[in-house]
Formats: sequence, structure tokens, C-alpha cells
Amino acid sequence: MLIHVVKPRETLWQIANFYRVSTASIVDVNGLPDPNRLVIGQALVIPTEDIFHTVVSGESLWRIAQSYGTTVQAILQNNQIPNPDNIYPGLVLYIPALRYQIQPGDTLWSVAQRFGVPLNDLIKINSIEDANLVYPGTLLVIPRKPRPVIDVNGYIYILGADAVPIVQEVGEHLTYLSPFAYLIREDGSLQTINDVPAIQAGRVEEAIPMMSITNFTSTSLGENLAHVVLNSSQIIEVLLANVISIMKEKGYKGLNVDFENVLPADREPYNRFLQQAVTRLHQEGFFVSTAVAPKTRAEQAGLLYEAHDYEAHGKIVDFVILMTYEWGWRKGPPQAISPLNQIRRVLDYAVTVIPREKIFMGFQIYARDWLLPFAWGQEAETFSVQEAVSRAVRYGATIQYDTVTQSPFFRYTDAQGRAHEVWFEDARSAQAKFDTVKNYNLRGISYWALGYPFPQNWALLEDNFTIRKGGS
Repeated sequence: MLIHVVKPRETLWQIANFYRVSTASIVDVNGLPDPNRLVIGQALVIPTEDIFHTVVSGESLWRIAQSYGTTVQAILQNNQIPNPDNIYPGLVLYIPALRYQIQPGDTLWSVAQRFGVPLNDLIKINSIEDANLVYPGTLLVIPRKPRPVIDVNGYIYILGADAVPIVQEVGEHLTYLSPFAYLIREDGSLQTINDVPAIQAGRVEEAIPMMSITNFTSTSLGENLAHVVLNSSQIIEVLLANVISIMKEKGYKGLNVDFENVLPADREPYNRFLQQAVTRLHQEGFFVSTAVAPKTRAEQAGLLYEAHDYEAHGKIVDFVILMTYEWGWRKGPPQAISPLNQIRRVLDYAVTVIPREKIFMGFQIYARDWLLPFAWGQEAETFSVQEAVSRAVRYGATIQYDTVTQSPFFRYTDAQGRAHEVWFEDARSAQAKFDTVKNYNLRGISYWALGYPFPQNWALLEDNFTIRKGGS
């Protein structure tokens, strides 16, 4: 897939015509509510395996052909260039992906073997619903790039019956589904949640249910609660027994421990608790993971960070989710929510003490709208990426892109004359995060949180990776 950024006066028809795809396919993959209303700076996913290469100074057709595994003659024919010397910087060359026409006796498996591509990629790229119903004469697009295998987790705090359509929509893209969350109590009991509908919907999509326990709520930091539990062997025994009981009752396969704001003095008790949890749960056939604050050094100060011992977690648990989001939090000043420059700082530290094959990079998939000028105590509005684009369209805003944080944003003035600043995610920021996962060779991605529509993300996720199904 390609990403196109809308320019002044461009129409969807012009964009589709340039990339040789249908307008309907662009509307579908981007979830465009009104294809006749685009805004300057809007990023669109273009569903194609073809390449559109812009010539730079000093390039030759031979070098371009070599880099894309094609021939000079093919480039000349596809671009109707009579003279190979007539290329210049800025010229856009169309380089189609390899196509193959099914012959009698072919199967999708044999075609995949012939071209050295994964069968699942061949099926996905060509939108094949039934691999047994492909007939001679069918023209297949051959996938151009390898797709590394990763794990994907999705937290969901919209529970009960409301969770079902959300999980049905995105469950195919998940390895793990984590209903959030069981609140621990001082006696080791757990405050129950209505997670069964989500678990059942996830099971249909082969998303492994991962139980999440926490010590905090929207109104309580939970540091004293964690202190009481972590420093009592008796309470810990009760807590783990209750966790195992619920996991067996509801069909969970693993546990995610998200203890936040743990007192610095409870760092070692927290580590000991994790070791006890792993010992007990492994005996029962369950896996254990943790969620940790985004640290850039071992002794980082602050209630969020000090008790989260990256090195210990990396040794003790099966995998670690880095909560690399919320720099632009709802009660703070406007800024990128998941700035990639900050995420890289966290990863640079994390990979020195946690095995890469245990690290999940966190990725938030919502937008925030702040009133300007910002005043402390004022809370930003949180909504979906789709709503962010709709607001840009409604108010005629130009979407800008911050290259440092790799995040889109825009400003607008509402009907009451109030100024706003919106930070969100788009195809460019998602692709930048996916490239980071690949560059750091991480185990996977963890989304916070499902329920905010972002169709571009899921399309690009599948374009970049093969999602592992079936578990740890």
C-alpha cells in the first residue's frame, strides 16, 4: 500500500486515476464518510502493490530497475517513454507489481511456492475469500515485500454487549484481546467486570483472551492499595488463587499485570510478586505479562516510573508491554499523544535490559482536541481518528504534520469563536510506528484502546506484518 497526502484542489477521482485504482477502494480502505470532501494535508492509504517512484538527481533507469527487481524495458513500456535518456528529477515512474495469470493445474499454494511468497500474503493481497475457488485465467498480484510475523494485543475497556461489534470488526488483527480490567482489592479479591461477551467474540476471531488486573481507577492512583497487597504474602496468595479461578472459569490463557503508581519503596516487593505470579501461573499452563510506564533510564524519578524495574520484568515475565503513549494526556497541554521521538528514547533504553522478543510497543489510536489557550485544569476531549478528520473537514482546517514527533495535527476555530488544537494519528504516523517495530525487531504492538475507529491503521498493519494467531 502507498500513502498519499492531499494537495490543494485535488479530488478523489484525480488521486484514484493517478494511482490506477478505483475511488471506491480508496473510500473503503480509509473509511471516508464523504468522498467529495477532502482536506489539504489529509493522508490517504492507496490500496495497491504498485510503486510510483519519483526520480531524483543522478538516478539512472538501470539503477531504478535494479532496485525494484524489474527491467529498463518494462519501465519504458509502462510509462510510455520513447527515449530512456529523457528522464529528469521529479518525474514519477509507474512500476507495477508482478502479475501472474492462473493456469490449468495451478493452485494458490503452487503459485506462492513458485514466487517464494507466503500463501496468506497472496490471499490477502488479492482479497481471495475462498482459496479453493480460484480458476484458470484469474490474474493475481504477487506480493512485493516480506511481512514479518508479530504479535498484536488490543486492550478494550468498552465491555458487555457493546464490546461485541468492536471485537468482531478488528479481532482478526489481534493475537491477544485484553478486557480492561479487574481491580484488585485490599483483601486479595477482585472487582469483577462484564468481560464474557468480549471473550466469546474474540474466540471466534482466534484472539487469545488475556486477563488484565490493575490497582488504579480514573479517580484513584492506587499506590496505597498496591502497597498493602504487595507487602502481604497472605493477600498475594489469595489474589493469585482468585486470578487462577477466574482465568479457568472464563477461559483466559494468560495474565497481564498493570500496576501503576506503585510506591518507589515497593519496587522489590513488586518484583517478588511477579516472580510468585509467574511460578504459580506457569504451573497452571498460563503465561504472564506486564504493562510498564515509558522509561528512558533505570533510575528515572517519579511515581509512575521508579517501581517499574525493566530489567527484572524482562527476566521474570513472558513479555512486557511498554505504555508508550499519553505524553499528550487529557489534562495536560496540547501535544502529540504518542510522539515517535519520545517512543524511540524509551525503546533505546528498553532493548538494553529487556529481550527484544519480549517487547510490545504501545500504540494509542485516539485523538484529542484541546481548547486554546490551554489552562491547567481544563480537560481535552478524546475521540476517534475518524472524528478528527471529520472535524478538519467541517471547519476547513489544513492538516499539518510534525516531522519530529511523526504526528499530524491541525487548528480550527469553532462556531463560538473558540480556538482549538487537535492531535491525532493517521496513515503516516501509523506507518512510522510500524517501521519502528521492524527496525527495533520487537515482538509486537499493543493497542490502547479498541473502540476508536481507525480503518487506515488496520489496513496498514496487515500490509506490514503477518499477525500471529494461536498464541504464545
